[in-house]
Amino acid sequence: MVYNSKPLRTENQINDVLFYLRRTRYPERDTFLFLLGINTGLRCSDLLNLKVGQLRQKRPEIVEIKTGKKKTLFLDSIYPKVEEYIKDKGDDEWVFPSSYDNRTHPETVNNVYKLFKRIDKQLGNIGFTTHSMRRTFGLWYYRKTHDILYLMRLFNHSSEEITKRYIGITDEELGDSLKEFRVGF
Repeated sequence: MVYNSKPLRTENQINDVLFYLRRTRYPERDTFLFLLGINTGLRCSDLLNLKVGQLRQKRPEIVEIKTGKKKTLFLDSIYPKVEEYIKDKGDDEWVFPSSYDNRTHPETVNNVYKLFKRIDKQLGNIGFTTHSMRRTFGLWYYRKTHDILYLMRLFNHSSEEITKRYIGITDEELGDSLKEFRVGF
């Protein structure tokens, strides 16, 4: 299987994904999964492994499945939406329960991947996969802060180059960032 994961680069792309997610069989769950993903930068497997009780704090600590490392989630800016989503759920429930076995198991990465690939097809094969949530977070965080070192730390990457390649910073974007830059003129 070839993975062609790309970040969502425009608000229109994000809104298009939200449009399709709001029309799935489980629109509230699927939309919140996407929004939490693009606002935290977590891998899909880590998102799906969350229990409601973990999200009762603004800065919960989780252990990443892939790396086994502890990670703090900074939910402060989106916490009202988190509270709204979990308000009627029990602490031991999965945040994203399985569509087949509601409540006793979390949704699977494979099922989310299939959903996202169907949406990707509707969007013209733009490279939207489960990993696009993490890449989108990285790209938008970098655009807002221009702080590649913090982003490296958030992603646990070993170099700036890896992080730039990961979020898809292109030479054209780097050039655009320098259009109005001049010193001493």
